[in-house]
Amino acid sequence: MIGRNGIESKTEAGGLSAASTRLDRLVAQARAASLWEQAWPIIWRGIAVGLLFLVISWSGVWLDLTPLWRQIGLMALAVLLIVALLPLIHIARPDRRLALARLDREAAACDPKLRHGPASAAQDSLAVGAADPGSRLLWDLHQRRAAEAISALRIGLPKPGMTRRDPFALRAGLVVAAIASLFAAGPEWRQRIGAAFDWHEPAAPGPNFRVDGWIDPPLYTRLPPLLIAMDGSDQHLRAPVNAQLIVRIAGQGKAASETTLTPNAGLVAVPGQEARPDLREERFRIIGGAALTIVTPAGKQRLTVDAIPDRPPEVTAVGGPEVNGRGTFNLTYRAKDDYGISSAEAVIAPLRSARALVPVPQINLALPGDASGESDTKTLVDLTDSPWTGARVRYHIVVKDEAGQEGRTADSEIVLPARPFREPLARALAEERRRLVTAPDTDRRWVQGALDALLVAPATFTPQPAIFLGLRTATERLRRARTDADLVEVADLLWEMALKIEDGDLSDAEKQLRQAQDRLKEAIERNAPDDEIKRLTQDLKQALDKFLSEMAQKQGRQPSEQSERSQNNRQSKTVTPEDLDKMIQDMAEAMKRGDTAEAQRLMEQLRNILENLQTAERGSRSDQASREMQKQMRDLDSMAKDQQGLRDETFKDGQEERGGQRQQNRGQPQQGQRGQQGQKQPGQQGQSPQGQQGQGQQGQGQQGQGQQGNVGERQQALRQRLEDLQQRMKENGMRGEQGLADAEEAMREAENALKDGDSGEAVDAQGRALDGLKRGADGMAQQMQEMAEGQGEGQQDGGQQPGQQGQAGARDDDPLGRPTRGRDMSDGRVRVPTADESAVQRARRIMEELRRKLGDPSRPREELDYFERLLRRN
Repeated sequence: MIGRNGIESKTEAGGLSAASTRLDRLVAQARAASLWEQAWPIIWRGIAVGLLFLVISWSGVWLDLTPLWRQIGLMALAVLLIVALLPLIHIARPDRRLALARLDREAAACDPKLRHGPASAAQDSLAVGAADPGSRLLWDLHQRRAAEAISALRIGLPKPGMTRRDPFALRAGLVVAAIASLFAAGPEWRQRIGAAFDWHEPAAPGPNFRVDGWIDPPLYTRLPPLLIAMDGSDQHLRAPVNAQLIVRIAGQGKAASETTLTPNAGLVAVPGQEARPDLREERFRIIGGAALTIVTPAGKQRLTVDAIPDRPPEVTAVGGPEVNGRGTFNLTYRAKDDYGISSAEAVIAPLRSARALVPVPQINLALPGDASGESDTKTLVDLTDSPWTGARVRYHIVVKDEAGQEGRTADSEIVLPARPFREPLARALAEERRRLVTAPDTDRRWVQGALDALLVAPATFTPQPAIFLGLRTATERLRRARTDADLVEVADLLWEMALKIEDGDLSDAEKQLRQAQDRLKEAIERNAPDDEIKRLTQDLKQALDKFLSEMAQKQGRQPSEQSERSQNNRQSKTVTPEDLDKMIQDMAEAMKRGDTAEAQRLMEQLRNILENLQTAERGSRSDQASREMQKQMRDLDSMAKDQQGLRDETFKDGQEERGGQRQQNRGQPQQGQRGQQGQKQPGQQGQSPQGQQGQGQQGQGQQGQGQQGNVGERQQALRQRLEDLQQRMKENGMRGEQGLADAEEAMREAENALKDGDSGEAVDAQGRALDGLKRGADGMAQQMQEMAEGQGEGQQDGGQQPGQQGQAGARDDDPLGRPTRGRDMSDGRVRVPTADESAVQRARRIMEELRRKLGDPSRPREELDYFERLLRRN
C-alpha cells in the first residue's frame, strides 16, 4: 500500500507540473492576443498613412510639385504618421490575472461545463486544513480536475474590433486606391516614389533654339537624304555634286540670331524657305569640295563635304536604222550614266544648207530603263508623213542627264526611210512633194514640169477623174503660189493624193490612229492629269476601232487574197481587238497609279503592234509575187518528195529482180514449175523441166519490165512538172537555177534507164536529181530574199519575208510584236525608275514634316526626342 501510494503521489505530481507549464504557455498567448487587440487599431492608422503616401506618389503628385512642396508634403505625412502611432507607447502589458480571466471567458464560451473558471482554479491554493487528511484529499481531487480542464483550453484569434472602430470600411478604400494608382504608374512606380525625395532644383533651361542640318541629294540620284549630327563635333561627309546642304535654325532670342554660317567657295547659296521670326533656313548647292563653319553660343562646328563627281553620259549607236515594211524604222542605242538618262534624241541635219519649207524632223528616243550601258534601247520612229523622208541627211544621237551634261555619237549619213508605194503615180507624187519642200528655190520649176507632164496623157497616168482633177488643181496652185505657205499647201495636197491613190479611205483612218497615238504618248511623257489621259485614251480606242473596221472592209473586198492569206497564216499567232483594248485599259490604269514608266512601255508596245499590223496589211496587198514564189517553193518541195518515193520504189524493184535471179541460179526447178503451171496449156504436158523453167523465167522478166515501165512514166511526168516550174520562174522574173537544170537532166537519164530495165543506173540518176532539186531550192530561197530586199519591203529578224509580216515574229515576239515569254507581256527585265522616284519623293515629304516638327521648341521634350530618333534611323 505504502509503495503504491508513493508511486501514485509521484504520478500526480508530474501531471500537475505539466498542467502548470501548459497554463503558463496559455497565459503568455492570452497576453499577446490582448496586446495585439490594443495595438492593431493604432498600427492600422500608421498603415493608412503609408497607403496615403503611396497613392499620392503613384498618382504623380510629386512630379508636379516643386522641391519645397515635396518637403512640406513629406513632413505633413510624417507628422500624421507620428500622431497615428503615438498611442502605442501608452499600451500596458496585460498581467497574469487578466490573462487567466481571458482564458476562463474563452473556455466558458467554448464549453458550458467549464464555466467554473478552470484557469483561475488551477492557480488557487489551500488556505486552511492543510493538515487535515480529508481536506487534503479533496484538494488533490480538485487539482486533478483543474489540470484535466487546462489540457482542453485553447486561445482564440485576437479580435481588435475594426468593424466597430471603422463601420464604413474606409480602410478598404485606401487599399483599392493604392492598387489603382500602382497600375496607373506602370513601370515608373519606383521613379514616382523616389520623386518625393528628389529635393534638387531642376537644371536651368538652355537656349530656346535648335540647329538641324541635312544634305538632300538631287532627285535623279535616287539617294536618301543624309542627316548631319549637330553635336558640336566636326563632320566629314560625301555627297553628289549639285546636292543641297540645308541648315535650319528654329527658335527665337539672342542665341538664335547670333548663330552664323560661313561657307567656302564649294558652296553656292540658293533660296530657301521664307524667313520667319522663329525659323531661319539657309540652303547651299554643293559644286565642289565644300566646307561650312557653324558658330553658335554653345560652340563652333565645322562640316566638310567631299563632292562625288557626276560624269557626262556615254552613248553608242547599235547599227544603223532598221527599216520596216511601212517606211518606219527602229533606232537602237546604248547609253551609260551615273544616275540615269533624262532625254535622248536623234538630231537630223540636211547635207546642204539650202532653204526648206519645213524644218527637219526632231526624233525623241525612248529612255533606257537601265543606264548601265549593257542593254539596248530601241525606238520605233514614224516619219512617213514627213516630206524629208527619202532625203539624204546627216544624223547623230544625243543623250542628256539631269545635270544637263550630254553625250553624242559621231555623225553619219543616211537616207531617211520613206513610205513605199505600190502605185507608180503615188510614188511619183510623193517624190515631187519631197523635192518641193526640201529645195523650193532650185527644184520648184522641175516639180512644175513633172506635174504638167502627168497631165499630158490622162488616160495613161490619171485614169480616175478625181485624181486628174486633184492633180490639175495642184498644178495650178503651184503655178500661182507666191509664198511659202502656198507651196506648203501644194505639198500637202500632193501627199493626200498619193495616200488616196495608194490606200483609199484606209489612209484617213490610219492617219487619225497615228495622231491619237502621238497625242496620248505626249500626254504620258508630260504626266498629264487623269481627265486628259482618260479623254485621249477614249480617242485612241475610237480611232483604233475605225482603223480595224476600215481594214476589215478592205479585206472583205478581196476574198480570194484573204482566203489565201488565212491558209498561209493558219499556224500564226494573232491579236484580237479585245487584246488591244486591254492594253489601252492597262495603260490608263498605270497612269492612274502614277506608274509612268509602265504606261510608256505599254504605249511603245501598242505602237509596235499597230506598226506590224499595218505592215502586214500592206504586205498582204503587195506580195502577189511573193506568194507565187512561195507556191513554187511548195511545188518544188513536193517534187523532191515524189522523186524520193520513185527512187525508193526503183531500188526495191531492182532488189526483188536480183533476188529472183539468184533463186534460179541455185537450181530450184519446182518453184519455176509452180510459177509456170498457171500459164501452161493442155498440149504442153510433155515438156521437160528445163523448158518449164525457161518459160517461168521469161514470165518473171516480163512482169519486171511492166513495173519499170510504170515507174518510168511517173518519172517522165515528174520531169515535165519540173520543166513547167522553171518556165513559171522565168515568167516571174527569176533567173534559172543550175541545180534545177541538173535535176531535169538527171530525171531524163533515170527515165531512159527505167525504159531499158537498168534499175541500178536509174537509182543513181534519181539520186543526182534529188541533189539538184535541193540545190535549186536553196537558190530559189536566196533569190526570194534578194528580191525582197531589193523591193525595200524590209526583212524582219530571223530572215522573215515581207509576205510574212504579222506571222511568226522575232525570237521572243509573236507576229505583232508582243512578247511570248509570259501572259503579262513582260520579259522580266522591265525596270520602273519612276515608281522608285515617287517613293523617294514621298519619303522626302515625310522627312520634311518631321524636320518641321523637330524645329518647334514648344513641343514636349519626349516628342522632340522621338522625332530625332526617327530622322537618325532613316
